[in-house]
Amino acid sequence: MNDLQKDIFVGLLFVMGIFGFASGLFVASAVVFALSAIFSNMRFTQLN
Repeated sequence: MNDLQKDIFVGLLFVMGIFGFASGLFVASAVVFALSAIFSNMRFTQLN
């Protein structure tokens, strides 16, 4: 997964969290926000 794909994925998770929060799904939005935070801090590198 390159940087652009990771940024798009994190952005989509963040937007899903906002819509979930706005619709009243507070637990689900908290999980989605946590996933976006985890994926934004992950490093996808190969070990050689």
